[in-house]
Amino acid sequence: MTAVPALMISAPASGQGKTSVTAAIARAEVRRGRRVRVFKTGPDYLDPMILARASGQPVYQLDLFMGGLAHCQALLAEAANEADLILVEGVMGLFDGEPSSADLAAAFGLPVLAVLDASAMAQTFAALATGLARFRPDVRVAGVVANRVGSDYHAQLVAAGLPQDLPLVAALKRQTELSLPERHLGLVQALELPGLDAQLDAWADAWEAGCALGQGLAAAAAPVPLTAPPAANLGKPLAGRRIAVADDACFSFIYPANLDLLRQLGAEVLRFSPLAGQDLPPCDALWLPGGYPELHAPTLQQHATLFADLRAHLAAGKPLLAECGGMLVLLDRLTDVEGTHHAMAGLMPGQAQLQPRLAALGLQSLAWPEGELRGHSFHYSTLSTPLTPTAIAHNPNAGRTAEPLYLQGSLRASYVHHYFPSHPQAVAAFFLNGNRHA
Repeated sequence: MTAVPALMISAPASGQGKTSVTAAIARAEVRRGRRVRVFKTGPDYLDPMILARASGQPVYQLDLFMGGLAHCQALLAEAANEADLILVEGVMGLFDGEPSSADLAAAFGLPVLAVLDASAMAQTFAALATGLARFRPDVRVAGVVANRVGSDYHAQLVAAGLPQDLPLVAALKRQTELSLPERHLGLVQALELPGLDAQLDAWADAWEAGCALGQGLAAAAAPVPLTAPPAANLGKPLAGRRIAVADDACFSFIYPANLDLLRQLGAEVLRFSPLAGQDLPPCDALWLPGGYPELHAPTLQQHATLFADLRAHLAAGKPLLAECGGMLVLLDRLTDVEGTHHAMAGLMPGQAQLQPRLAALGLQSLAWPEGELRGHSFHYSTLSTPLTPTAIAHNPNAGRTAEPLYLQGSLRASYVHHYFPSHPQAVAAFFLNGNRHA
């Protein structure tokens, strides 16, 4: 058992500033020479990219639905062996969803640092913060951050009514110039922001200044004992298999835990960048993750060999998993939100249309022929295909999003972003045999 200071950074709602505060704390602590590991609650790709740059370490998901309790426990215990501080950014509001950030905090005894946007309130700030702290006895809110305060006096007002056991850790001044740009799926990817490191340093400076108006991080962070669960012996069913993974700004939605699992199963992972003109490497199986094909369609079309290599891969009966944007690349046509049509690989019949409004969002449980995989869906496109789905996913929160699974030859395609550790044996079986036993 290892005990290391840890905090969950949560809020009463989305949009309060959880990501910027988490990144600011991580960068500030790294600048002090501390080893920081950051996790993200729930399905997300974009926030972890920012947090990874802030901390200098990969950011993994902690999700009780996608990964399960033992998997989350193992990730935390591993981090505790190498970190001086663990930060976990929550998802949505503290108590929102099933399972919620509060459920995760309760499961591992993580103290919660609540971030509240104080820009349009004064003494009511203390009422809201106290309500969060008293709502569930098994969740300990150890401190609060007043975000977007207007002045030192405003910071004094929001702190005035807080109970003694709920300290104001920091009060952060409103600075609109520190906001990150966004697009339809959320924040712009970290690799597309050349000034990101300077901005992270500015966030860290703002955090340190904000702590001077409060009691500082030490008032909330506390050592949390973390123990690793018994390790499962998965064997090496993919030993000797070469799995190619498209990985660039077009195919960027990749959970680090997915790559770890493929290697743990014995596979050699070959990452390549179609946008950089790299050819599909010699491989036994291929994974096309999600991303932004609508932004990079002309570049994909100009690639000398990509579409032909994908066609040859499928013609050889080799497994190909295509998720969300990776699936759209295989269609006959992709139409962007401006109405421009882009010819795609033509390897999966159908077409997709980007739209201004969100088309689907939610956790997903999808029955692969080899077993149930879990993941999530988040996209702005709609798909039209004559293929008949093999299975339809369901949402544990009873949401409307229910994504189809398509099997065609050795291709397996869906809008679902799968979390491979949710069923390692099924993942191994597909990348080993494709759809031959489906």
